[in-house]
Amino acid sequence: MLRRTQGSNPCGLRQGTFRRPSEFLGGIAVKLYRALVEWIAALPRPTKQAIIFVTDLLLVPISFFLALAIRVGSTAPLSHPQAGDTGQVIMLVTFAAIPTIHFMGLARMKVHTFELRAARQVLICALFLGMLAMGLSYIFLLPMPRSVPVMFTGIYFTLSAGVRLLARELLVRGPRGERVPVAIYGAGAAGIQLASALRIAAETRPVAFVDDNPSLWGMMVAGLQVYPPSRLEEIVRRKGIARVLIAMPSAPEARIRELVRALSKLPVEVQVLPSYIDLMAGKGLAESLRPVEPDELLGRDAVNLDVPDIAKAYAGRSVMVTGAGGSIGSELCRQLLDCHPARIVLFEQSEFALYSIDRELREMTEGRGIEIVSRLGSITDPARVRAVMAEAGVEIVLHAAAYKHVPLVEENELEGARNNVLGTRVVAEAALEAGVERFILVSTDKAVRPANIMGATKRMAELVIQDLQTRSPKTRFAMVRFGNVLGSSGSVLPLFQKQIAAGGPVTVTDPEMTRFFMTIPEASRLVLLAGAYARGGDVFVLDMGEPKKIIDIARQMIELSGARVRDPETGEGDIEIRIIGRRPGEKLYEELLIDNDSLTETPHPKILRAEETMLSQIEVAAMLREIEAAVETGDAARLRKLVAARVEGYAPAGEGVAS
Repeated sequence: MLRRTQGSNPCGLRQGTFRRPSEFLGGIAVKLYRALVEWIAALPRPTKQAIIFVTDLLLVPISFFLALAIRVGSTAPLSHPQAGDTGQVIMLVTFAAIPTIHFMGLARMKVHTFELRAARQVLICALFLGMLAMGLSYIFLLPMPRSVPVMFTGIYFTLSAGVRLLARELLVRGPRGERVPVAIYGAGAAGIQLASALRIAAETRPVAFVDDNPSLWGMMVAGLQVYPPSRLEEIVRRKGIARVLIAMPSAPEARIRELVRALSKLPVEVQVLPSYIDLMAGKGLAESLRPVEPDELLGRDAVNLDVPDIAKAYAGRSVMVTGAGGSIGSELCRQLLDCHPARIVLFEQSEFALYSIDRELREMTEGRGIEIVSRLGSITDPARVRAVMAEAGVEIVLHAAAYKHVPLVEENELEGARNNVLGTRVVAEAALEAGVERFILVSTDKAVRPANIMGATKRMAELVIQDLQTRSPKTRFAMVRFGNVLGSSGSVLPLFQKQIAAGGPVTVTDPEMTRFFMTIPEASRLVLLAGAYARGGDVFVLDMGEPKKIIDIARQMIELSGARVRDPETGEGDIEIRIIGRRPGEKLYEELLIDNDSLTETPHPKILRAEETMLSQIEVAAMLREIEAAVETGDAARLRKLVAARVEGYAPAGEGVAS
């Protein structure tokens, strides 16, 4: 008997490499099985059909042989005295099966889609061959036991269908253990169709239904038992469920969000089937499943900003969007299409971003009579901006172009000021000279008592707009302040998604940090509504409810992905949340208004208007001269000194009010 002693290694093998013979042979079997599957998958389609055809044909004499063996009770049935001339009947039926199988199209059935309809075709073929055997027996006076054709029909159907089901399980779906077990929440029509679609999928295996309807509890639906929601945690643990699919396409959004929040407490991944409207776009049920969107974690309903005022304000107008290739700018362009403007002017510095949004919009506007004008250029180039406005006859400007990434602008403050402040002045003055009807500046909550240069430059841009309004006889200037926009470039949520997908850690700068959040559609609609409601010099903000802790959102996203947050004390869990400390310029919390007492209502209950303090024309002119001088001389210290003097409440993070 071989013995392995601690410390001995006479063969030079690493410790722990010995394996049981069963494990070794099992590993070889798995490799051979996978190689066989890959070989079969690589075969041409005609070759696969030929294999299926020959298999169906061989099953004819085999089924007759088994039927006769059962009938006469012998392992050599053809030589039995009761067999009669069954052997000749078998030969005739086998030859007749060649055109029959071809005509019935059995070889053309895809194995991975073998379901009830395909099984019915196999049954019809089996019945026909059984009846043919009876007919040939009487026509050619070939005696055989009368029960043999009947038994043949059942055996042939069972073998032919069984071979297909076995092939589907082994060749298409793969080993049972390699498929992800899933539970379907909703045992209605959509859930049943989803279960059917998943059964032929190679990646997943439906194991249970969960439904709110008590009358379905305990019943078998589409071969799966229906459980009450109260038992979901139990069946997740008992059946090893890794994913829950919500198949309730007609349920209200509020119900789906409530359900998602409840399921996020379980160690499973959650996916949601889209609404029936989305399904009508032509996607299959299995392909239509989507990961839960981060905005479903925010604990509030999306604000409905679909009001007639928007369409009236932009219909038939020429609208220019600066920064049209960015996350906000591109969504503005998409939503403008529903307002039926005469022309959308896309102004963008990035060639690729402009190409992408131009191509998308041209496909969306085909046959709608909306002209798309795409122009490359920088907002800091006065001649280019004026030329584009004059060429396109711009009537409304939505100014979304800006440098907005806090750490980057903190390290590149001069370029941030050049783009965000001087660039805004260029576009706004060009709009004033061109007699544009409305100019809307896209700003940020970081402009309120800013703790960073990015926020300070956006506040300075607001001051420029406020000043121009005092000298504008025609153009109405307004500003919109956003919270963090979900899904936009630089947002914390896409970063969390990537970190979770990589297995962690998820990095949070401070456990007490809070932010206001809004969706990209909410942000874009708010800009469009501001254009409709603008009176001049006003600031518009959206009521976004209570701010959310960043660390709470990180926890929810980890749990919703099916993983567990790692406990720092016990080490239990899957993904770590790591506190890395605040970056330069980051505040613990953000505000939307400098002076909350200035708030007034608008026609929309969730949109508020504020008229905030401003600088005089002389002060703004002096501020702009100082910025230009700092940029031209490359004097970052001069710019920071100016920011501290001119921007109300400015204090770098960690120095007083900002944090």
